[in-house]
Amino acid sequence: MSLSSSSAQHAATVLAAKLRKLRTDAGMSGRDLAELAGWHPSKVSRIENARRTPSTADIRVWCGRCDVPDQAGDLIASLEAIEGMFVEWREMERTGLKAAQESVIPTWERTRHFRIYSSQLIPGPLQTAAYIAVLLTSLMHRRGLPDDIEEAVQVRVNKQNVVHDGGRRIAVILEESVLRQPIGGVDVMAAQLGHLLSVSILPSISLGIIPLGADRSTIWPTEGFFMFDEAEVTVELVSGHLTVTQPHELVMYADVFTKLARLAVYGKAARSIITSAVAALDE
Repeated sequence: MSLSSSSAQHAATVLAAKLRKLRTDAGMSGRDLAELAGWHPSKVSRIENARRTPSTADIRVWCGRCDVPDQAGDLIASLEAIEGMFVEWREMERTGLKAAQESVIPTWERTRHFRIYSSQLIPGPLQTAAYIAVLLTSLMHRRGLPDDIEEAVQVRVNKQNVVHDGGRRIAVILEESVLRQPIGGVDVMAAQLGHLLSVSILPSISLGIIPLGADRSTIWPTEGFFMFDEAEVTVELVSGHLTVTQPHELVMYADVFTKLARLAVYGKAARSIITSAVAALDE
């Protein structure tokens, strides 16, 4: 397993510390445990220092030798959560972009409150088909994926039904610089910004834009993220897709979103910034 995110690494470190405590509470040295388990002595040290991820079988043996077999279930659940936190793009997209788009549909469908912050791109729920096609085509070429762009675009467009569902709330915070990123050229970007103006007045949408001149003394631009209810946060990294479910981390993301939202402008002021970005396309 590749622990390519600090969040996943932290969770692995916590699991390692729990295993170490079970050993010390049992009054055993690492060498004692390794001998009882039939392992090389270095294995215990590597697991306890989060340099090696234990298997489910390792955890069962560990708990059994420490005379706490009843704790194996919870620790295995923690291991499974860690393994699901970070998925490399090559794994998620190995059959194409359509499947990757479809993989998040269950999360979108069960979510009633979306909180989305973006410092780079217009986020998925508010994208036009043309804007989506440009982004996915770029990903296809960069990652050497099969060409299923047309199908993938349609899946993403279909997912946007959440925007028109009155039973959902979608709060989006954008950096003003996002509006001035010329994705797809003038025509694509002009249509995208026009679409943003249209959806910004929908009752399900709260669109905030952080002006370029906002005072960033208290909170500066960070990684873009999607927050789904109070259940999980997803972050798109260069190397893969990170899912955060640890309660204390969810609180951190919610707090950051609140602070970013305070810097944003809304309503007429937000639409004025979008209109200014449209006008800048002709300059």
